[in-house]
Amino acid sequence: HMIGLYVPEIINMELNPKIYSSVLFALTIPSLVIGFDIFSSGYKNLVHLMPNMDTLVSLGVISSFLYSLFSLIMIFLGKDYVHQLYFESCTMIIFFIKLGRYIDSITKNKTTEAIQDLMRLTPSFARVIKNGKEKKVTIDEIEKGDIVLCKSGESIAVDGVIVKGETTINEALITGDRVIAGSINSDGYIEYQAERIGKESTVSEIVRMVVEATNTKAPIARIADKASKYFVQAIMIIALLGFIIWMIIKKDFAYSLNTFVTVLVIACPCALGLATPIALVVSNGKSAKKGILIKNNEVLENFSKTNVIVFDKTGTLTEGKLVLQKERYYNLERKEVLKIAGSVEKKSSHPIASAILEVCEKEKIDLIDIEEFENIPGKGIKAKVGNDVVYIGNQKLMDEYNISYVKFEKDINDIVEDGNTLLILSINNNVEGIFGARDKIKENIKEVVNSLKDRNIEVMMLTGDNDKIAHNIAKECGIEKVISNVLPNEKAKIIKDLKKDGKTVAMVGDGINDAPSLTIVDIGISISSATDIAVNSASIVLMQDDLNKINEFFEISRKTMRIIKENLFWAFFYNACMIPIALGVLSGLSIFINPMLASVAMMFSSLSVVLNALRLR
Repeated sequence: HMIGLYVPEIINMELNPKIYSSVLFALTIPSLVIGFDIFSSGYKNLVHLMPNMDTLVSLGVISSFLYSLFSLIMIFLGKDYVHQLYFESCTMIIFFIKLGRYIDSITKNKTTEAIQDLMRLTPSFARVIKNGKEKKVTIDEIEKGDIVLCKSGESIAVDGVIVKGETTINEALITGDRVIAGSINSDGYIEYQAERIGKESTVSEIVRMVVEATNTKAPIARIADKASKYFVQAIMIIALLGFIIWMIIKKDFAYSLNTFVTVLVIACPCALGLATPIALVVSNGKSAKKGILIKNNEVLENFSKTNVIVFDKTGTLTEGKLVLQKERYYNLERKEVLKIAGSVEKKSSHPIASAILEVCEKEKIDLIDIEEFENIPGKGIKAKVGNDVVYIGNQKLMDEYNISYVKFEKDINDIVEDGNTLLILSINNNVEGIFGARDKIKENIKEVVNSLKDRNIEVMMLTGDNDKIAHNIAKECGIEKVISNVLPNEKAKIIKDLKKDGKTVAMVGDGINDAPSLTIVDIGISISSATDIAVNSASIVLMQDDLNKINEFFEISRKTMRIIKENLFWAFFYNACMIPIALGVLSGLSIFINPMLASVAMMFSSLSVVLNALRLR
């Protein structure tokens, strides 16, 4: 009826005020039940003399309800109080506050799945060597100093040091010299001595740090929350003073109560409560359309303040797979060498094998079946191709079979100096080719880094890789500050030190070892193709593997913060203008307002905030 829609005669406020008021009363009760937690919080904070927004909301809702209940009774006593019903204010206030809180609470427990994923990393059983015999035991039975064995394709059970054998360990989990629980033994047989078990293991440490970061509240408070501390107290005092003063002046309880309720209703923070969440929900929608998933709304407020962005290397700045960068051939034609190398590497699980096979596939080189294949852990492969004996691997393999590569030292050094992984191909004890493979940086990384620098943001790389590889990749990306050879707990410590310096830190990572850091930083960023633990730990997930989305999100964050500040300004400006009128200060000029008009004014103030937020679209 407030906006002129048709109202059935049975609930027409003028024709059937008793039925009309009873229906409003009945429909308001469920809202009060839904808002019980608000009342409970408001009451507790009031009892402890720490009134908050819940306190003001509770006072406004309860006062409106009680006043409306009084009017309802008067209607049934035959009095004309049908225009003194404010049940809709109770319902609107609760609805908008609940909506704002729902938006704010989505995915609060972002790391629950991450912790479960971590706990599933380590195998349930392992094999240890005791008294010269192999024995299958549970993880809990492994003791420090035990010799644990691990075959190709199996997971490392506990942290330790290799004492026998060599292999390639997947670097998606962690990089470094020691074997880490949960990482995969890509190829080869190893025996390692258990060093850190149970709660001392790296995976357990990562779980602990993730939980710790989750339980630590981010050092951020919304502008509305900061202001509300004083706003709530001021409104309560103003409303009470208004009631007392008019009781003294007019000695009219109904008029004084009317003033008290009007002040609370008109100042009830619907607009204030909507100012932040409505802008956030619009920004969430816009970000989603751009392929940016926001898991924690606080990042929209924080991201525009970021002054340091830390990048992981492998899979973040780089493609995450080895690509053939340098090739040297000596006696045979290039295609002939690649044909033999590809045929042998086809049976290998080593990361560099895929680099050679990719070239063969791209250049449509037909591979042939090999007769014999022997994997030599940590060194390479021995195979027989037709009548030719082929060795393909590192320098250790060549040394083992007395294959001389001295006259090729210059080419080898050239390849290694650039941070490449080296592979030497020998046919019948003669070096025929040398390959260098390296992780390739993503196409637009330089532009992304330069754009961030233009925003006066410090860009740095944090990686577990060695100095040479890390600095080579950083140079290609245009990153000056590099910290290499770091483990997960060291990464987290570096992040904490940056935050201690008062910097707002964001981190982009994709590996399991990045999980603790992604939860500790102010803003954690991952891509959808990253490991589950990294995705679950991050507060922002880029749905496409395009780091330029970071710059796009900066603009969204900046505009969102501007809209939020505008909303808060208008919400407070509205109160500054309307509260004096609600108090009856201008009643001498025949300018006054009652609770019904106050609820309408409150609705329009909320609407203005919503419309302003929609400009973000």
